[in-house]
Amino acid sequence: MLNELNIGVIGLGGRGYSLLSTILNMKGIKVTAVCDNYADRQQMAAKLVEEIAGNVPKCTGSYKEVLDMNNIDAVVVSSSWADHIHIAIDAMKAGKYAGVEVGGAYSIEECWELVKTHEETGIPCMLLENCCYGREELMVLNMVKKGLFGEIVHCEGGYRHDLRYEITNGRENRHYRLANYMHRNCENYPTHELGPIAKILDINRGNRMLTLVSVASKARGLNEYIRNVKGKDYDLADYQFAQGDVVTTIIKCAHGETITLTLDTTLPRFYSRGFLVQGTKAMYMEDNYSLFIDGIHNEIEFNWRQQWGNVEKFRSQYEHPIWRNFNPDENAGHGGMDELVLAAFFDSVRRKVQTPIDVYDMASWMSITALSEQSVAMGGMPVPIPDFTNGRWIKREPAPDGFYCLHKVD
Repeated sequence: MLNELNIGVIGLGGRGYSLLSTILNMKGIKVTAVCDNYADRQQMAAKLVEEIAGNVPKCTGSYKEVLDMNNIDAVVVSSSWADHIHIAIDAMKAGKYAGVEVGGAYSIEECWELVKTHEETGIPCMLLENCCYGREELMVLNMVKKGLFGEIVHCEGGYRHDLRYEITNGRENRHYRLANYMHRNCENYPTHELGPIAKILDINRGNRMLTLVSVASKARGLNEYIRNVKGKDYDLADYQFAQGDVVTTIIKCAHGETITLTLDTTLPRFYSRGFLVQGTKAMYMEDNYSLFIDGIHNEIEFNWRQQWGNVEKFRSQYEHPIWRNFNPDENAGHGGMDELVLAAFFDSVRRKVQTPIDVYDMASWMSITALSEQSVAMGGMPVPIPDFTNGRWIKREPAPDGFYCLHKVD
């Protein structure tokens, strides 16, 4: 039987409320406190906790009050991007594990502070990058670890998601994305496919990211959308948004691999994370749901439509053990990925071990935002990526074993 964990949830906007709903349906977890700047969000969250779990949580607008609670084992941080790292730092100082929602960093200094706090306190901190537990991403990781891809040469991914409604209604919905798009120009959401790619390339455990270049297109998509939906007299109809519609970032790794990330959130499009992995023996491409294996698919090279959509043919052989043994809750977000990443975090808290996505991963992946902002501002000039492990990436201690481990396949 699982020992019960007492959890505080900090940040109760759309994403935080969704995570709360998932947490409340997980065994062995008790939501003891909910926190948000807005009282109505606190009350709505407390009502949900009482309806599903039967207990009445502490409600507060101060996250430090949550961290001061002696019975809290860990916190889930789903506040605005600008607050993620600061709250995580304070949580570690308070002796609490922190599971932190995704987003990019605002400076390299805060990433270093995050790492230094972990090293000083010994308290783990985990980035809740749910895509690391995506079914397709884990299946490709399994195939890579089994040698099916040979030596990995190039990977691609990104965040390609039409967010025009969410961004342009930021004031009405009290959402922070609008202010970011008004004032910043960067790869603002880098971790969704960088996370799975980093695990495939052993970043921070035998490999690291060295440099990046980042360029941004012009910004026109939000203006077009506002004029069409809100009218030409709306005050932001002709606003000069800083955030380019499409941002392309290329990263070079220590062992020669390249990674291309694409941010595309303000033009009409279908959703895609654009996950692509190319090795000397095989290639996986998300957008046409295809796997090309050298020696098997070569004969249909010029009839490429015949191989599109062939991934399911390999499912039974290469499904990752995590998904082979996982039956997602029908209410869990993102097809079950939210449940898995939270379960991985809570498992680490319960066992008092390092998390499968650790503070070095968190700092290096989130730093891409601040670094891309510098590169874009300088017309695509190369920018060095700090080594947040201080050289330990060459030979680090093994990652903790366990069902949710991402460093190797159990």
